[in-house]
Amino acid sequence: MSAITSASLTAFYLFDVAEVIDLTGLRATIGGGAINARLTTKSAAPSYLQYTAPPVVVEGDALDIAEVDGFKLRVKFFDYGVVSLALTRPFAGEWPELIALSQDYIENAALEQRAEKIARRIAERFAAVMKAGRASYLSEDYLVVAVTGFSAATTADVLVSTKASEIVTLVRGERQRLSRQEQDEVMSNRLSYLADDLVVPTWNAAFVYDTDAGVQAALEIIEFANSQLLEFRYYDQLLDDELGRIYVQLEKSPRFMLLSRGYVAATSHLHALFIEVNEITDRTENALKMVGDIYSARLFRLTATRLGLASWKGSVKEKLETLDAIYRFAVEQLAVSRGHFLELTIILILVLELVLFFLGIMT
Repeated sequence: MSAITSASLTAFYLFDVAEVIDLTGLRATIGGGAINARLTTKSAAPSYLQYTAPPVVVEGDALDIAEVDGFKLRVKFFDYGVVSLALTRPFAGEWPELIALSQDYIENAALEQRAEKIARRIAERFAAVMKAGRASYLSEDYLVVAVTGFSAATTADVLVSTKASEIVTLVRGERQRLSRQEQDEVMSNRLSYLADDLVVPTWNAAFVYDTDAGVQAALEIIEFANSQLLEFRYYDQLLDDELGRIYVQLEKSPRFMLLSRGYVAATSHLHALFIEVNEITDRTENALKMVGDIYSARLFRLTATRLGLASWKGSVKEKLETLDAIYRFAVEQLAVSRGHFLELTIILILVLELVLFFLGIMT
């Protein structure tokens, strides 16, 4: 196999920093250094591929952070509160060198800590355009190794047949030899659209072989899928915490719930939380429109599957349904409690009238 003449490593670090980012205000604050993210299509067929609210992209130079440990920095702001740092460095050489680099940078704790510090500095700098900033950050990291050139022309089929073991080792980040079963499992989840392109994604890393434009398109889709994963993880955790708190609060409610301000407040909070999470998850899920672009749609589905995105979406959906059921139950209980209170009030009034009648006070 020929040597690698042109390649890159891109380490994505995504952080949920706020509930919402005002992208219009952000662009105005940054000025000329901020541009809208643009999606390119790989297929020649007519298609529709664009963000509902295009993320804002800023190069590290515009933020006075040109490099991070030898990586060039690019920052992307999503309107649903995610800041994504892309750290990219070029590569040319032999497969063993590339594999060694992937082993170093897959789940690299030191680099992730550097990335989080940068994300916090950025969030503090642009706090005015961020609604409900997070005190602690939930994060996702993902490494993409992209090859755009070999010293001799190479097709995807040749690459798979001769370098499957190297590709699997590269995306798994393991330093020991992997089994044939593991190699087959990883390589069975791959995508080739043209004869000379290949994408092999896993849950925390991916290998891409394509043109420069094709690599850029793949990076965009992979980054977007990770931003969705991060958001659904955040709301899954939020709903877990809220449901636990609500169960405790409802159990402590008095028999006559109408007299409990806490119960009424909990019911109102349930309804507000249900609407808020539904709205934000819908906006997150519909942030990217792909109509007619076969490659982008297939790549997104494959990447989302490898990330387990459907499981997180399903978990959030189930908890929202539970939240809705609790809200309906709480409303019914509140109505019953009010009914009982009114009945008791009427009975007490009748008893009082009888007492007054027999005492001769009322005639």
